[in-house]
Amino acid sequence: MRIALLSYRSKPHCGGQGVYVRHLSRELTNLGHTVEVFSGQPYPELDEGVTLTKVPSLDLYRDPDPFRTPWPNEYRDLVDVEEVLTMWTAGFPEPKTFSKRAARLLKDRIGDFDIVHDNQVLGYGMLDIQRLGFPLITTIHHPITFDRRIDLAAAPTWRKRLSLRRWYGFLRMQGKVARELNKILTVSESSRRDIAEDFGVDINKLQVITLGVDEAFRPPTKPRVAGRIVAMASADAPMKGIATLLEAFAKLLTERELELLLITKPTAGGRTEKLIDELGIREHVKFVHGISDADLVEVMGSAEIACVPSLYEGFSLPTAELMACETPLVVSRAGAIPEVVGPDGLCADLVTPGDVGELRDAIAELLDDPERRTAMGRAGRVRVLEQFSWHAVAEATAAAYEEVIAESQARRPSVEGEPVAHR
Repeated sequence: MRIALLSYRSKPHCGGQGVYVRHLSRELTNLGHTVEVFSGQPYPELDEGVTLTKVPSLDLYRDPDPFRTPWPNEYRDLVDVEEVLTMWTAGFPEPKTFSKRAARLLKDRIGDFDIVHDNQVLGYGMLDIQRLGFPLITTIHHPITFDRRIDLAAAPTWRKRLSLRRWYGFLRMQGKVARELNKILTVSESSRRDIAEDFGVDINKLQVITLGVDEAFRPPTKPRVAGRIVAMASADAPMKGIATLLEAFAKLLTERELELLLITKPTAGGRTEKLIDELGIREHVKFVHGISDADLVEVMGSAEIACVPSLYEGFSLPTAELMACETPLVVSRAGAIPEVVGPDGLCADLVTPGDVGELRDAIAELLDDPERRTAMGRAGRVRVLEQFSWHAVAEATAAAYEEVIAESQARRPSVEGEPVAHR
């Protein structure tokens, strides 16, 4: 098959979108398919054999100058103008503007692709692509309505809540687009239920295909660092539950020597850094970001314990990657995390999301039980090897493509009385 894989941003080393694009495109190519990735900034890192077509935005949120105002000579068309005006009025434009640019590109390439795969763009341009006659499938990792709900609950003022409602205004578009699509992939049963409820999508249109874990994630060859706790958080956002972890960690520091290593880039002067200072734990907390895959594996395998304190996750790929590294886990009983770690409690200790005391106790008990940490780590790796393979993800996704292509061909009118052929 000839596959166009669309993603409005594809950050290579963190965040589900970029990781998904890289590994799925590689494995689909290994199966013999042709994959062309269409992406806005930040562009993905892709493997040999996968083509990248850049769909440049104005890159309004780039480091080190997010929310920048472009120079006049940067504007190319009215889509660029819409992108800036939406940002100036506190909205988030990228899903909509990327989808318009992608539709414009694909209009000139009818016949080049057998299937278009939308990676949670859900912009109005996706409906234009569908109307052009392309068989279309989308992946929704989780409905961003949960991010909005948690952010609004954490907002300190009515002005902040008003700003957040405007920022998340693109969700009305995403819900409308999702309801008009014929086939949606998602990554967990939890996300399947939540998408159906929050976006009003027919649950029968939703198919679960879990994510995979790259083979590079493996147990460490060096001794783990005594007292080190690692946590992954792709954003300095309330949904990741880092505030709960920091408070629990501060309580643990009163009775033992520990180090907390956060794999994230905090917002300068943001809530995470402020809380660290309020708790007086600055010298015990370190941040790591922008590292290579090899360095990430080493960091994950260096900890005695890892913690995933999220208030919600559509899948939680970091949880599965940590399991692959045989790192013992304390995780929140939130979203799809229980699905990832399994129902028997062998691979992780589960705690109530947002409960500082419960998280503190679970970490302390695991720190005091090296035998259980070893057994938990080994059980986690076994589960990953059995359940989460990118090769299996690609095979299942390709089968879903074939189904959508066949259904699309069946809906097309026959030519000169001849029946429509099926693939």
